[in-house]
Amino acid sequence: MSKAGRWSRPLRWWVPLWLLTGVSPLWSQVVTDSNWRADVKTVTLYKNGVELEAPVLSLGSTDRMLLRFDVLGTEPDNYRYRVRHCDSQWRVDDMEPYEYINGFDEGPIENYNPSFTTLTDYINYYQYLPAQNSQLLLSGNYLLTVFPQDNPDSILFTRRFCVVEGSLKVEASVGVPYDNASVLQRREVDVTVGENPEYRGMLFPPSLNPAYFHVQVCQNGRQDTRRELPFSGYDRGMLGYRHRQENLFDGGNNFRYFDISNIRTAMYNVVSIEEYGGEWFAMLRPLESRADKSFYTEQTLNGGMKVNVWDRTQKQTEADYVYVNFLLPMRTPFLDGNIHVVGDLTQWHLDDHSRMEYSPERKAYTLRLLLKQGYYAYQLLFVPVGSHEGLTSVLEGDHYETPNNYYVYVYYRSPSDRYDRLVAYKRL
Repeated sequence: MSKAGRWSRPLRWWVPLWLLTGVSPLWSQVVTDSNWRADVKTVTLYKNGVELEAPVLSLGSTDRMLLRFDVLGTEPDNYRYRVRHCDSQWRVDDMEPYEYINGFDEGPIENYNPSFTTLTDYINYYQYLPAQNSQLLLSGNYLLTVFPQDNPDSILFTRRFCVVEGSLKVEASVGVPYDNASVLQRREVDVTVGENPEYRGMLFPPSLNPAYFHVQVCQNGRQDTRRELPFSGYDRGMLGYRHRQENLFDGGNNFRYFDISNIRTAMYNVVSIEEYGGEWFAMLRPLESRADKSFYTEQTLNGGMKVNVWDRTQKQTEADYVYVNFLLPMRTPFLDGNIHVVGDLTQWHLDDHSRMEYSPERKAYTLRLLLKQGYYAYQLLFVPVGSHEGLTSVLEGDHYETPNNYYVYVYYRSPSDRYDRLVAYKRL
């Protein structure tokens, strides 16, 4: 059997809803960071030179992003990208390309290299964005779509990024819950928004009318807990978003991690790694619940990932792919929910790709992911039946000391505006 045939067997394929309904994926529905083909792997998009940071560019600057991705196989293909402007809820809006970009809104993926001395063959593609002589003209949310040149309707993947204008300043803090409830398990994120005396942009500074603002907070990369904060009142002439239930976030725990940078010997939290049938397989150390364990400080990537090869120099093309096996022993399965492995390794999705399956024979939850060599951080979330939000309390535990990252996005749209402006952004 060919390598392409072996790859397709253990991988889970999923079909976007729009393919079944005939409705375009770029209109009316919320867009996410998603891989739509199982042979597309290790997609990263970040500000050039600032790896592991959220892709947020400054309006009017020369900032660029670096897009990288792999496609399993030996033959390169011609791919193109397209950029679309979105509203604050991540729905593609009705702005025309000439309104939000000076230059072309789409172009070819020009750079690629084949893998070298790897058991799994792949082509590594990369592209700097925006393209040379192109400039994004509007702040706000953007969707990047990559597709085959000869079949624009067959999307490989989508990734989101933002452009911030900085016309307002945002102050934010992480502290004790305002109601003194669950002070050991939760944290409160308070935000104030006001004038930015250093702003020298072309756009008029927004009016501090709370009816025109949407303030959103995201914990780490999780989209299931991304929320909009309600206006709580004016604070020293600034808009206040404080002391409300929506400001409270479960603390969670330090992210679990493993390192498959070295395929010659097992490294951090890897029990074994071996080659079988022309492919690499790694077994992680059996997982266990940490809900009742004491908290201890440990530095991780907060759900991030980093491609790395212990004994090679060209990590993007010399890193091999490994089938990584997760095992969570449990005498009986949960009947009221599912367990998901979340982080950059599963695009933070709570879907079939990240869901662990219970094996009665092994009395354990299992999951297998095909991952590129490197360092990975993740958490186990329990998702109750009928819910769209994962809980850390069941398997990870919640601790106020956990060093989570929080991202604050401030959107503005007055009655005279045709789009949602991203007027301020802050990372905590």
